[in-house]
Amino acid sequence: MSRRLNSDRGQAFPIYITVVAGLLFLAFAYFAWGQASVKRSETQTAADAAALAAAQDARDKFRNELLGAPDLRQLQDLLDGKFVGEAHSCGAAMTLADANDAVTLPGWEGCHLNSYRGDTAYYVKVESKKPVGKSIIAATEDRKGTATATAVIEPRCRVEESAPATPSPGASGDDKGKDKDKGKGYKLVCDGRPDIPFDLAHLAELLPSAADLFSVHLVNAN
Repeated sequence: MSRRLNSDRGQAFPIYITVVAGLLFLAFAYFAWGQASVKRSETQTAADAAALAAAQDARDKFRNELLGAPDLRQLQDLLDGKFVGEAHSCGAAMTLADANDAVTLPGWEGCHLNSYRGDTAYYVKVESKKPVGKSIIAATEDRKGTATATAVIEPRCRVEESAPATPSPGASGDDKGKDKDKGKGYKLVCDGRPDIPFDLAHLAELLPSAADLFSVHLVNAN
């Protein structure tokens, strides 16, 4: 009887070892998956920050372009996002990516200006500086995280003609015409702000901040 029990124990021990080894492998594999998931999340954060930085930098430069608008038509084009040339704000994307332990990919793929549903947008793709690291899954040790993000610059203002001045009571026909022409002007109508009467000669004093002129937000462009 004793020999039989010893025999059963001897047969069960390898099974026990196999089960424990399998559980340990699953635990390490789950840990490796967690490492990769954290790395993906960190890299996505870096991509989001980089895209927003580029769009916000461009938004500030767009406001400066508005100050040099020679006429109302070009002013409205600028407010609509029809900008002259590119703002060259990918440097801001590179800086924010670096601050988040990532780098923008080289060339056009890493950062470029394009449109998104009619609005100006910055498209960014980054790669983590460090790989996932050592784990039981050898293929992940040297693999770096990559992520993409798109930030849109959305116009919030438009130019509208102001209501003409009301002619003075008792004025003659000629005087009424002069009063009407004299009162003719334009205003800047922005979301969530009072209208701003203006003329092109005094834009610098009257134009609101870049954040009031354009909103910047992330979109899923995949």
